[in-house]
Amino acid sequence: MQKNKQKNKQDSKQVYKVGSLFAGVGGICLGFMNAKTKKSRYKMVWANEIDEFACTTYRTNFKHTLLEGDIKKVLHPELLKPDKNFNNNNLEKESDFDARVQEYERYVKLHEQILSEPIDVLNGGFPCQAFSIAGEQKGFEDERGNLFLNIVDLIEQLGEKFYKPRVLFLENVKNLQGHDKGRTYKVIKEKLEGCGYTIFEHVLNTMYYSDLPQNRERIYIIGFLNKEDAERFITFTDERLEALHNNKTSEDRENDVKAVIDYTLNKDIAGKYYYTREKYPHYFVTEEEFKNSDKNTRINLGEQVDEMYQFYQCRRGMYVRKNMSNVCPTLTANMGTGGHNVPLIKVNDGVRKLTPAETFKLQGFPVGDGYKLPEEHKGKKYSDAQLYKQAGNAVSVPVITMLAEEILRTLENQ
Repeated sequence: MQKNKQKNKQDSKQVYKVGSLFAGVGGICLGFMNAKTKKSRYKMVWANEIDEFACTTYRTNFKHTLLEGDIKKVLHPELLKPDKNFNNNNLEKESDFDARVQEYERYVKLHEQILSEPIDVLNGGFPCQAFSIAGEQKGFEDERGNLFLNIVDLIEQLGEKFYKPRVLFLENVKNLQGHDKGRTYKVIKEKLEGCGYTIFEHVLNTMYYSDLPQNRERIYIIGFLNKEDAERFITFTDERLEALHNNKTSEDRENDVKAVIDYTLNKDIAGKYYYTREKYPHYFVTEEEFKNSDKNTRINLGEQVDEMYQFYQCRRGMYVRKNMSNVCPTLTANMGTGGHNVPLIKVNDGVRKLTPAETFKLQGFPVGDGYKLPEEHKGKKYSDAQLYKQAGNAVSVPVITMLAEEILRTLENQ
């Protein structure tokens, strides 16, 4: 009886339907799914992602429709339409032609699915490598930068068939706002305003707007189609941001770290994540070895990674640095490939890097409590490198939930 009452209470809420572009492993989707008020909530209708490994992680955790494929082709399957003048006598070309026919038919189906029903909210963390300070910063000159224009394209297509989404929610790297002296973001904002939206943007740091101990600055872009909604939106005002801002002490940060780092792991269980002299002698240089070398600096992780509940980096293999803000430095996609931003921690029996599960937890994914990391991909063991990449590309789920609930309150005050 109690379950039925709860179900009826949930069914009485206003439900806003959501579509998600560039969904990755579902951070924005999960943030919206977690968001709710007494009056309203969200429902995921579909998500789109092109990376096959990310799609495996996504399908492991979500039941709603995942449209796997290139969004440009999803929106314009006619680009793949096979040539009618194909020469049937060429068997090699015939095989290629059959494959093109299958791809075309698959994308026609995806196109029908993405336009199968209207949505109230369109969200997406559109690819940021083209704008990131960690990349070459080519912006719209990079194909990944041009992927933003697919958002505008989908808005227009939804508008022609049904109506435009009432709300836009986009996320990107902090550097987007200053890229090319502000011209890149100026174009983005003008394109969205040209679709009829009033646009708000603000850079938020995960460490100040959640319990996650990670220094992660991202720009959040929120757009409202209705002028009345925009007039009620106050989240990015100084007063509201101050109310949402946390004031963590060093003791608070330590507890937050303990909540995401598994200090029960040891070398017997997780030996591959440990840094030892046997595996990395250049990271455990003694004073005597240093004196007899031509190196300018000495690295000895056993000596320099010396505090529990803190995070360190071995910067380009040249020096060790402790993150002074008592939180983890920004997780990056390259940390699984030996990049220079690999967070290290001191544990009871040595020094190790974060496990994939811990990096996901640092983004707010409830690994072990409703969210699962895949073990296989196409019959092969799932790569740690892919999981590190996915965590580095992901969003901080609690920050998304906070903003999604702020949007619900804005929509409720009609």
